[in-house]
Amino acid sequence: MIAIKTENLIKSYFNGKVETKALKGINLAVKHGEFVAIMGPSGSGKSTLLYQLGLIDNPTSGKIIIEQKDISHFSQKDRDNFRLNEFGFVFQDYALIPELTAAENIMLPLMMKGLSKKDAERKALEILERVGLSARFGNLPSQLSGGEQQRVSVARAISHKPKILFADEPTANLDSEKSHQLVSLLLELNKKGQTIIMVTHEEEYGKVADRLVYLRDGLITSKV
Repeated sequence: MIAIKTENLIKSYFNGKVETKALKGINLAVKHGEFVAIMGPSGSGKSTLLYQLGLIDNPTSGKIIIEQKDISHFSQKDRDNFRLNEFGFVFQDYALIPELTAAENIMLPLMMKGLSKKDAERKALEILERVGLSARFGNLPSQLSGGEQQRVSVARAISHKPKILFADEPTANLDSEKSHQLVSLLLELNKKGQTIIMVTHEEEYGKVADRLVYLRDGLITSKV
């Protein structure tokens, strides 16, 4: 079954009357449980595509269909709610709140979704244990290594069991050892059924995915 697909997806940016097309008609389908890596040179449209798929940004034209629902008909509020409840995001800069502990960073979005503080704390501990960081429960981000911060970011992203996990250059700020650990964690999640769409510029990590999608100049040049 298809988890998400696009039909002739176009994204343009305008500087006055000058149009720059970042995406030039993308047709892509990702199945449930698939691990897809999006690759391509700088400026090829990788992150732009991820932001469209993750409903972070709106396309200029074309369709995004998620589990047979045409998102183009959604209001902005519906898109925001869908993104909050159905997706998980991992970014290269971790995006952790520095004043909150590892557990609190995970608890906050769970409480925003309606969980009690007690249930959110229990869930946070469970998920930190799953990513091997139960001992870091009370640590602030500044007390964690880059790899640990990224694992907290992954824990937060999967805490509500998202339909799709999006990862934008998740190894960009990590050394090779921490990068391998993170990719191994993503593979472990995928083996348990998690659908993952990851942007990466490192072919070594892209090759671990079920499929590679190459972009150049806003167009898909190959899907292997």
